[in-house]
Parts: sequence; structure tokens; C-alpha cells
Amino acid sequence: MKKWMLIIATLIFILPATAWRDFHTMNEDHPTLAIGSPAPDFNLMDVSGKTYSLSSFKNAKILVVIFTCNHCPTAQAYEDRIIQLTSDYKNKNVAVVAIMPNDNRALRLDELDFSDLGDSFDDMKTRAAEKKFNFPYLYDGETETVSKKYGPIATPHVFIFDKERKLRYNGRFDDTESPFKPVKSTDTKNAIDALLNDKEVPVKTTKVFGCSIKWAEKQELVAKAAEAWAKEPVTVDTINEEGIKSLLKNSSDKLRLINVWATWCGPCTKEFPDFILINRMYRDRDFEFISISADEADKKDRVFKFLQKQQASCKNYLCVDDKYKLIEAIDTSWQGALPYTVLVEPGGKIVYRKEGAVDVYELKKTIVNNHLIGKYP
Repeated sequence: MKKWMLIIATLIFILPATAWRDFHTMNEDHPTLAIGSPAPDFNLMDVSGKTYSLSSFKNAKILVVIFTCNHCPTAQAYEDRIIQLTSDYKNKNVAVVAIMPNDNRALRLDELDFSDLGDSFDDMKTRAAEKKFNFPYLYDGETETVSKKYGPIATPHVFIFDKERKLRYNGRFDDTESPFKPVKSTDTKNAIDALLNDKEVPVKTTKVFGCSIKWAEKQELVAKAAEAWAKEPVTVDTINEEGIKSLLKNSSDKLRLINVWATWCGPCTKEFPDFILINRMYRDRDFEFISISADEADKKDRVFKFLQKQQASCKNYLCVDDKYKLIEAIDTSWQGALPYTVLVEPGGKIVYRKEGAVDVYELKKTIVNNHLIGKYP
């Protein structure tokens, strides 16, 4: 027993958070398709609106089916390699198709800490357009019917079928998840090349590393996370000009998002929930969100009630100094219209500023692509 406890403790210490939280996937009750099995048929919509089935690829000698998604950092690390694979084998009678297996409703906000997008169909369209995917990207998140037949373990998970559509390879894309490290074992290419030459696949199965599949039953975990966040304490402290200047200097080691708002400002209150979502996405990394209310000092109770309703368990302040001092302390280029948002790196460098409502997706991209955060572990 002590030996097993030591092994488990060691795993917890050495595995990155994103890997450990998905380590239980080996016990999921969705068995993986066995080598030699026929390819399960599907009838799924691509991000272009076109519907694909197995017959759509009937002329291909080899069919490569890759289960992948938007949010997973490992999946994102392989996007360019999948694009390159598709291009390399385009004229070799090899078809590549990607299937997104996740139920977006089963995806917790804190599982989006390496992404600017979730796994909804609309988010798939955005990612495919931005990355210029040259392969069909099919949506199975609504029912997961097809995914359950194939049984992917994690994203990405590769299934390669021969001309009779019998499974000949099932496993990882290659042996290096990081896009910044050299690949030693090109498992997917090795399998494709063997089949193109009518040879046996040298390695038929491998283990798969990545984020677990968000099966619909995991919606219960999303609900539990929401319940936990709702119980977090909400506070609001007062702050003056000097305090604000100190916030902008950012002597912390975190990327700091600051939003100036007021209860009487319609655009402010409308967009405030987006900041709470952003905070829940990235706060487990080197990131923090701070709100500063520009309400009058005697409106603290009103400010507090609004923050409670928003479940704003971040750091919140109410400015008690002259509003023009607030403006100058935040950003000398700011003309004073609310809401106003800045993203500040440690040392005080402002890397994002917006007078008026933010573009939420643009802001998330700016955060996750900052060198302090990044899309890869």
C-alpha cells in the first residue's frame, strides 16, 4: 500500500496540471476501436456546412480519422502538423478528416486556461478559419454518437484505416506533444507510408497523451464547479490615486487585467460577466483580474450588491479619489469614457487598452498569446 501511495504522490508531483486532471481517462467507459475493426460510419457536419460520411472518402486508399478539439493545449500543438500531414499526402490518395468529440456543455471554464476558444460548433468555425484547416473538421459534440463508436482516449487521437476500411493503426500522432521539440517517432506517417507500400504497419497501437474527451456525463462536473465558484467570498475595498498607480506599476509576477466600470454604466454592467468568465478561465495561471468601480464613494453598498450578484470573487476596488485623478492614474491616453480596460504586464507595460466595451474573443486571444500565459504547457 505504501508503495502505491508513493507512486501516486510522485505522479501528482511530476505531471502538469492539464495532464493530471485528465489522467483518469484510461478508466472511461467508452472502449477504443480494436485493430482490424471496420470503420464505423458517420454522418457529420463540417464547419463549412457540408455533411460528410465514410462514402465521402470512398476513393481514398487510406483514411486518417483524427479526434481533436479547440481547447486542449495538446490538440492545439498538433494543428499545424495535421495541416502539414494533409498537404504532404494530398496527392498520394490519402484522406484526412478531423472529428470534434467533445460536448461543450461538459467543458469547465478552468479547462479553458490554455485556450481562447471552447468546443462549440461556432468556435470550431472560428478556429478552422483562422488556422486555414485544409481538412474537414466535423462536429460530433451534440450527441457524441460517432465518438462513442471509435472510443478516442484523448485529443488528439489518430485512427488509420486501409482501403477496405479496416483499422490498421490507433494511437498518438507522434511522440512529441510540444511544437518546440524535435519529433523522434513519426507514428502516424510511419503507418501511412507502410500502408501505401502494402506493408504491415510497424507499430499498430500506442498510448495517447492529451486532454480527456468531454463526454456528456461530465456536465455534472461543470455544475459542481459552478456551485463552488458561487460560494467564493466577494469583497470590495476602497482605493485612491496612489493605490491605482501602484496597481498599474504591477509589481506582481502576473499578467494583470484591470476593468474600470460603474453600476450606472449600461455597457459596463452588460459586459462585466465576461470578465468573470475570463477570470475563471485563466486565474490558475499567471493571471489576475481586478475591477475598479468609478461609482461615488457613498455607493459602496450598491457596488457590493452588484459584485455579489456577479459572483465577483476577484479583487474589487471602489475609487474614493477625484475621477480625473483616476483617469490619469489608469492611463494618460484614456479620455474618460466608461468602461475602460487595460492589460498590464509585470513592470507596468500596458499591452492592451480599450475605451468602451471589449471584443471578448480579441481580449482572450491577447491574454492567452501573451508570453506569460501561452497556449502550450
